[in-house]
Amino acid sequence: MPTQPTLEQIVSLAKRRGFVYPTSDIYGGLANSYDYGPMGTELLRNIRDLWWKYFITARPDMVGLQSQILQHPRTWIASGHVDAFNDPLVEDLVNHKRYRADHIIEEWLEKKAEKLGLEMLIVEDMDIKEMAAFIVKHKIISPDGNKLSEPKEFSLLFETQIGSVAGDKSTVYMRGETAQGIFTNFKNVLDSTRVQLPFGIGNLGTSFRNEVTTGQFVFRTLEFEQAEIEYFFDPEKEDWQDLMTTWKEQMWAFATQELGVSEENLRWRQHTDKERSFYSLDTWDLDYKYPFGHKELWGIAYRTDYDLKQHQKFSGKSMEYTDPHTNKKFIPHVIEPAGGVSRFFLMTLCDAYWEDKENNRTVLKLQPSLAPYKAAIFPLAKNKPELVAQAKEIFEELSQKYHVAWDERSSIGKRYLYQDEIGTPYCITVDYDTLEDGTVTIRDRDTTDQTRVKIEELAQYLEQRI
Repeated sequence: MPTQPTLEQIVSLAKRRGFVYPTSDIYGGLANSYDYGPMGTELLRNIRDLWWKYFITARPDMVGLQSQILQHPRTWIASGHVDAFNDPLVEDLVNHKRYRADHIIEEWLEKKAEKLGLEMLIVEDMDIKEMAAFIVKHKIISPDGNKLSEPKEFSLLFETQIGSVAGDKSTVYMRGETAQGIFTNFKNVLDSTRVQLPFGIGNLGTSFRNEVTTGQFVFRTLEFEQAEIEYFFDPEKEDWQDLMTTWKEQMWAFATQELGVSEENLRWRQHTDKERSFYSLDTWDLDYKYPFGHKELWGIAYRTDYDLKQHQKFSGKSMEYTDPHTNKKFIPHVIEPAGGVSRFFLMTLCDAYWEDKENNRTVLKLQPSLAPYKAAIFPLAKNKPELVAQAKEIFEELSQKYHVAWDERSSIGKRYLYQDEIGTPYCITVDYDTLEDGTVTIRDRDTTDQTRVKIEELAQYLEQRI
């Protein structure tokens, strides 16, 4: 059975096999920034498509939206991001490196908590003054062994300017989340579609956060993709706790059934009263056990009617919904499931990673629906024109429906090992028997079992398994 890999193993595989590269690598990279290579791009696209189909197109009560990265700056004032979207920051007073104060405390507690009887301490419950006092009391130092500054609030919003004339520019913000695009378009969706409560709007796209924390690969980056849903409902007709339970079940099912993640690596964690956002009545995190510990994969919150009310207040435009049966006007409440696509991505790599020591190979046991290539086509020998011609014919036919790989390099054994590492579930080899009886060899990635299948039955074989 697969065992938990180290982060170093995941990072090594990701770069070696074209899943993830450090961005601007030739210039030394950029902190908290990564590019997705050929394999990573395909895996990301498959995760996005699966999420969109599962939560949007397959449901009659959901519609989709694609909002802009740059929005009117009052959007972020109304949402509270300009004043309250902050992290506690400390600075190494010698080399001036910056760190999240809560993360510094958490790392210290991992080493000292049990010895000092502090294992029940919840860092999320500490405010910035309590963090400052804790750092001073326990003489916590930076990772480089130097004294730390007092924690200060650090804004996660990126600012930029629009306007072509010098001195005539306006400050705008790179969006910190995709949710606000849903709230500001709430009335547009109502007026242009036939949706009725309860219904949800999904938004999938890039967000930006001025993160300080480093060293967790693509888990926490400056630029990342969010998959967010705002599910609107009438609190007098729908029980928010029932809705919360239903959405949690669907989130769990998506992770375990669609993404194929082991249940033993997932857990639910409810936010404490001090940790929870002031506008939320209940918030839960679905945590995954990454190589660096249990961390948030997905969050779900009952945000009440806070956001729509804020935008109504700041814009002066009504955000009320009119019940078509009673003509009652009110502002709907909302349940928000929000996840990071790059965290889904990292989770699938970690969960699928398997070192098959018996056969001396590394395997990504990805769900076939997620694999960058669904199958790889091999001619047994590249210097035999008749084998190459038959293999290319199969490749051209299957590529009309599936993303398949062509590989004629090196030995057949090395080709198998390469495809195992990038997660290709099936390898199809055209050999000399193919020319005699019209069958090919299909090798299963996980078991290495090989089966002879007729060429005309290949498409059906794959369709039943992918």
